[in-house]
Amino acid sequence: MQRFYVDVIQGRGSYYDLGRLAGDKLKQSPLFAVHQKRRKKSLRSYDINFQQVKRYFYTYAPVMWEEFEGLAESLGWSLYDVIHEYSGFQADDVNSGCSAMMSGGVFARNYDFHPKTYEGRLLLWQPDHGYASVGISGRMVGRIDGMNEKGLVIGFHFVNRRRAEDGFTCSVIARIVLDSCATTEEAIALLSSIPHRHSFNYSLFDASLQSAVVEASPRGIHVYKQTTACANHFVSGELSGENRYHTIESKERLHALKGYSQTPRSAEKAYELFNDPAHGIFKKKYASWAGTLHTTVYEPESLHVLIGIGEQARPLPVDFGRWVSGERLPVTRLFGRIHSKESFVHM
Repeated sequence: MQRFYVDVIQGRGSYYDLGRLAGDKLKQSPLFAVHQKRRKKSLRSYDINFQQVKRYFYTYAPVMWEEFEGLAESLGWSLYDVIHEYSGFQADDVNSGCSAMMSGGVFARNYDFHPKTYEGRLLLWQPDHGYASVGISGRMVGRIDGMNEKGLVIGFHFVNRRRAEDGFTCSVIARIVLDSCATTEEAIALLSSIPHRHSFNYSLFDASLQSAVVEASPRGIHVYKQTTACANHFVSGELSGENRYHTIESKERLHALKGYSQTPRSAEKAYELFNDPAHGIFKKKYASWAGTLHTTVYEPESLHVLIGIGEQARPLPVDFGRWVSGERLPVTRLFGRIHSKESFVHM
């Protein structure tokens, strides 16, 4: 078993201040050297239309631009380099498998990917002109999954990256939704209007227990409301042509998740279902970019969260409502273990 950790970073203030904080924390981590190396490689690989990207952000998430400015100031990078590296434009996402279940008042999710891509940062973020949220970071400013102070929860599920077009990538889209949407309906409206770079499912749940899955590609959107589970393929006939050729495992997993969703479970029982490999949802295929790295269970009505890192991990309970009210979470790092020799870049 390999031991790894996730840093807990808590921030309140302006978007600029939060950008500075994120950059300062990055510079203290081994991850910074990885990002510097990746930046040099990506700058050689592709260019961005800086003004076009700025117009997109000013349309859908104008205050987030200040966070990029804070990041640039902290890292000592040009604003162009920060936008190139973290805005989610032109970058490609890599295949991953993720599972979610929305049932009985809980949203349970496993994030499955490769250890070398994992940033290992749990962020509790309270910007001055957006909703506060708790979630695991992706591409620094983005979120892999999360819940905001209104009880809206979002997760994403890779489908395909063929035929990419100009638009936002999944983790940045998830962050924009958390910052600006209070309900599932508002999130559906935003996901239906925002430009998507790749094909992804977005699973949604809110404080009124309204669930939905938004199938999103650069070429179209399809919405399923009051659904109880989500995996890594499009179900609708309209978008099924966007699927990868091999969807058997995803379809089998979705069928199993829907079966599990028929039995009401407490947050603790839902966490056990997703985090214990004996139940078949937790995956160990790390070398294939499909091993479970974290398990999160969100309760949107109470704003409670359970977060576990690795396999059969003791979850960290977070009362996010109390944190939003001003309390500080007395934890700086979470630890977990996985059956893999693949290295984590943030350690």
